[in-house]
Amino acid sequence: MEPIPEIKIKKKKKRRARPKQGSTPKSIVSAPVAAFLSAIIPGLGQVLATQFSRGLLLMAAFFSSSGLLAWRVYLLAHREPTAMAMFSKALGRRPFFVGLVMGSIFLIWLWNIRDAARQTRPERRGGVGIFVLVVFVFFSLGWQISEINPYKAITDLPQALPPLSRVLWPWKAAFTYRTETVKAHANILIGCEDPLPQQPERGPGEPYLKSDPTCGELSRFDENNNVIKGTVLTIEGGNFEPNSEAQIWWVDSLGNEFRPRQEGQYVSVTTDSEGSFKLELVMPYRLTPPSARGRQIHKVEARQVERVGGPIPAEPLRLTISRMIETIFMGMMATIFGIVLAIPISFLAARNLMSGSFITMGIYYITRTILNIVRSIEPLIWALVAVVWVGLGPFAGIIALTIHSVAALGKLYSEAIENIDRGPIEAIQATGANRIQTIMFAVVPQMISPFVSFSIYRWDINVRMSTVIGLVGGGGIGFILVQYIRLLDYRAAGIAVWFIALTVAILDYVSSEIRSRFV
Repeated sequence: MEPIPEIKIKKKKKRRARPKQGSTPKSIVSAPVAAFLSAIIPGLGQVLATQFSRGLLLMAAFFSSSGLLAWRVYLLAHREPTAMAMFSKALGRRPFFVGLVMGSIFLIWLWNIRDAARQTRPERRGGVGIFVLVVFVFFSLGWQISEINPYKAITDLPQALPPLSRVLWPWKAAFTYRTETVKAHANILIGCEDPLPQQPERGPGEPYLKSDPTCGELSRFDENNNVIKGTVLTIEGGNFEPNSEAQIWWVDSLGNEFRPRQEGQYVSVTTDSEGSFKLELVMPYRLTPPSARGRQIHKVEARQVERVGGPIPAEPLRLTISRMIETIFMGMMATIFGIVLAIPISFLAARNLMSGSFITMGIYYITRTILNIVRSIEPLIWALVAVVWVGLGPFAGIIALTIHSVAALGKLYSEAIENIDRGPIEAIQATGANRIQTIMFAVVPQMISPFVSFSIYRWDINVRMSTVIGLVGGGGIGFILVQYIRLLDYRAAGIAVWFIALTVAILDYVSSEIRSRFV
């Protein structure tokens, strides 16, 4: 028998055990050293314990909160000569805020020392309690920096209710009426000299006014600026509109007229069921100019304003409707221009279409960077630039919205292109189609649905933004809204607010219906 050959078995070399993926790296320093270093520089111990993100976050939180506290202390007591004097005065002015934040920051420092020692032990790492305390500190700082005052909001609410009610229900200012003024007067002689003034003649059924007496002295001031009341007149009127208000006016000898006041209120009276009234009126103060010569005859008048015909749209309503139409078309034009410009740009910003060479990838990164920069600037800022460029008006608003729409739609379109199905593209390329043919027959058909959805959504956004950019002169309803607010015409401002809300709601419904049909 032939001998069986020996089989040599090679022994495998033992390989060093590699650390498992995701295992926690060991700390560089011991627990006491980490705690000591974090006591000097908060967060440093965690960094050396290989908890880099945790340590850097705690370091940034501690120093930023301390800096913010120092800034608020300086604002509260910046006139004091030393830092300790500043702190003492700030603590005296805002004891709850300064004491609470100072104590919380000190507690974060102590907790940070304990946390640094803990992070050196892999089995005891973690813990979110210190970050809860950090959030509390920043919340306290934000409360004071933003000057939140719930007590003031509650106590000042009664003063805000009248203008708010006019904004919430402004329709009294939406319509006006043609009016007719009915008036009658009585002559009053200053000085009671003979002969007394003749009273105006009146026909049957015409409103009349009688005064008793028909002469007297005006109110005046003495040398101590105390008011000496003039003669009290008993005024009787008749044949006015029943159960209606009549205003009392005073006309001096030069024809200047004004409404007299008694007890701080303008004098007015309400007629009875027969259209008559009676009241007592103190002759008001009136400075007689040097140019007045001879007998001074003044008039006391009663005036009633009656409505004639039906309601007529008032100027605030007419102006609001015209500006709202302008706002809608501003959003529409900006959206159309944005779509036209964003579609070609979106293909340049799609990675899957531009990954063919270094040149195309360079174009991709440049396009993406420009879109991100433009999109990061608010339309309000673009509107300010456009106003300087082309002046006030809706054209400036359209330019601002178009610039922002191109950047926003370019990003949305490009991301939709990057998420398309690769199957149709590969099938078209297999037939030998070039890049333009591939885009036309494989990319564009897949993009119709998301493009329509994004475009309609952008139109909705542009209409909303149009109401804001008008605040800086970009046209639209926002322009008149800010004017009404500055003039304290809250009813007119309320009409604009109502139309903005109704228009946005209608456009939201219309856009959702369009999306449901095409998407």
